[in-house]
Amino acid sequence: MTITAAAPDTNRHSVTLPCGLRSPAAARRITARWLAESDCGTRADDAVVIVSELVTNAVRHTRGPCVLTLGVRAGVLSIDVADDSEVIPELHRRAAGGERGGFGLDIVRRLGGAVTVVPRLGGKTVHVALALGDPALGHPGGGAPERS
Repeated sequence: MTITAAAPDTNRHSVTLPCGLRSPAAARRITARWLAESDCGTRADDAVVIVSELVTNAVRHTRGPCVLTLGVRAGVLSIDVADDSEVIPELHRRAAGGERGGFGLDIVRRLGGAVTVVPRLGGKTVHVALALGDPALGHPGGGAPERS
């Protein structure tokens, strides 16, 4: 497995992950380490779950690598996962063969992540904004993913 990381920056970190079964676990480790080094408050566990769900979706539904980008600005953690699929994800859709899908994005939304999908040439970026601090004070976001 080859992982390519951008130069470290205290407010932003980007890593390219291959489309493989080990990528979600690698993304969780990378995210946990970066959040610990960035002193991102009490939301680290929520952020790791969100990253895991987004990278898992990219691995399940695309063929190419995905790019995970983390950033912090004004008390908000920005999580972006860019992949090569132009398909816009939906909450709770019925997949081929009667399987249910879309639960990962529901988990993200329930953790307080405001989800936005940004289509781009050759793929899309799923963006999640997660307020840092005490989750007991309330979560921003909710609802279905928005399209920019």
